[in-house]
Amino acid sequence: MAERERVVRMSVEQPLWRALTGYRVLTMVYAVLLALFGKDHQGRQPFERPWVAFAYLAFLAVWTLATLPKVRSAASCTKRFLGADLVVALAGVMLTPVADIHSQTFDGPTLPSIWTAGAVLAFAIKGGWRWAAFASTFVAVANIIQRGEPSRDTFHNVLLVWVASIAIGYVVEVARASERTLARALEIEAATRERERLARDIHDSVLQVLAMVQRRGTAMGGEAAELGRMAGEQEVALRTLVSSGLVPPTRVSEDAAEGAVVRTVDVDEESPDDGATCDLRALLAPHAGSRTSFAEPGAPVVLPAEAARELAAAVSAALDNVRVHAGDGAQAWILVEDEPGEVIVTVRDDGPGIPEGRLAQAEGEGRMGVALSIRGRLRDLGGTAEVISVPGQGTEVELKVPKAQVSRGKAGSAR
Repeated sequence: MAERERVVRMSVEQPLWRALTGYRVLTMVYAVLLALFGKDHQGRQPFERPWVAFAYLAFLAVWTLATLPKVRSAASCTKRFLGADLVVALAGVMLTPVADIHSQTFDGPTLPSIWTAGAVLAFAIKGGWRWAAFASTFVAVANIIQRGEPSRDTFHNVLLVWVASIAIGYVVEVARASERTLARALEIEAATRERERLARDIHDSVLQVLAMVQRRGTAMGGEAAELGRMAGEQEVALRTLVSSGLVPPTRVSEDAAEGAVVRTVDVDEESPDDGATCDLRALLAPHAGSRTSFAEPGAPVVLPAEAARELAAAVSAALDNVRVHAGDGAQAWILVEDEPGEVIVTVRDDGPGIPEGRLAQAEGEGRMGVALSIRGRLRDLGGTAEVISVPGQGTEVELKVPKAQVSRGKAGSAR
């Protein structure tokens, strides 16, 4: 048995977490070296209370190294850690004037220096631009309070961190959306290849056997001919099923940070109020048989689930009319067309046709099959049903459902 293809996905944001890990270590080392070898504006040691500065920087170094596992991925970077990390950064900013009372008179670096931006970037990568704006706002307020009377350079640095973090957060959201799209495309590709493999196996075995039974039974006659006819019907039904595919499940691509897993959700799990949709082809495919040909587009014909069921019921009613009025030997054809603004389903047969005025007479006699089962359903969907019949040339029923009208009708029902 052939092995099923395995789809392997990679999180596009994982390199950002690795870069953030390196950034935090490097900026921590930079802050420590700046405190050890930096000079103030007069060439003296930058801190009047060095014990405050070095106590904080020692804690910062331990915190940075101890929390490296927390910034390896979005799953390990929890909200509690982000809050604590931001508090560490803000504490360093607010302790700067305690360690050096002259820090408010000139634009020198704060104790954590550019390490603070790493705490904001963690918010951006984890939660997107809104989280980044939240964290950078706190950092901006802390810097302004620490400066007392902020200068132009202070506002410039605050604005730079704010804009950069929001931009990175937005890029992360776009990357996640792209990953979801890629994951869904890979899943569909794998499902298509699996379906093609199954179609080849069925064609090489079951379909050929059914075709042979049909030929031999027809040639032998008698009860074998009936068995051959039934085998022929099953061959047509199975071939149609293989070519059209089963009901495609709804695939939901989960967030990349949680494994980028595409899980399958049955349409029945969603209620109509949640906007469940359905592929019309899957509802019409079972009608295909030895006496009914089914032609469909290659792509799914997606409609709201309720609308698709009503349209399929109208098609079923039209086929019932073919069996009742055109006879068991009549051939029927179903054609599905997916236009940009509407879905068109045509049901045609090669029966004797409907005499002129017969439909109106049937309605007058109380037989409302076409009026209610077909036209009534289409009218409720905002569509139309047109019956064209020429005596001796068969009957054609054309069902049209505008896509926009269906959406508006469901929205109005919800209200």
